[in-house]
Amino acid sequence: MDFKSFIRDVPNFPKDGIIFKDITPLLQSPEMLNKTTEALAQLVNGHKIDKVVGMESRGFIFGPLLASKLNAGFVPIRKPGKLPSTTLSETYDLEYGKDTLEIHTDSIQKGDMVLIHDDVLATGGTASAACKLVEKLGGNIVQCNFLIELTFLEGISKIEEYQAKSLLKY
Repeated sequence: MDFKSFIRDVPNFPKDGIIFKDITPLLQSPEMLNKTTEALAQLVNGHKIDKVVGMESRGFIFGPLLASKLNAGFVPIRKPGKLPSTTLSETYDLEYGKDTLEIHTDSIQKGDMVLIHDDVLATGGTASAACKLVEKLGGNIVQCNFLIELTFLEGISKIEEYQAKSLLKY
């Protein structure tokens, strides 16, 4: 399946010099939405998954679809102040500054087999922070799973201790 033909390059977004990989054309096609979900689920290779963790905000697109396909629960990881119950937070470095992610403290049980999912692996900061949160709660990370990996940013180096797979690489 030629998934790349459904990814649109948007130059100079969100700032000059960036070529944004826009997945909305893929999302607009019911056939491609289903085929992408199936292909992302196949990357898991039949491993038992208890929870799929998706990061705000585009990890919320395929994360729940994967959870449903894998007969697992879905756990959102969000920016600070967006989750209504008790949370655990992880701060990580950005190119210029820092950011923080939060997870509900009761969302992962000790021993849960967890799939981390996001749409894009870029610099790896978000994925690394998500992995740390899951492990602090006692979850076992089976795999980090991405629709797109931007290989030139070498984000894989921040999660190299985990199994990581991407459907598309640029």
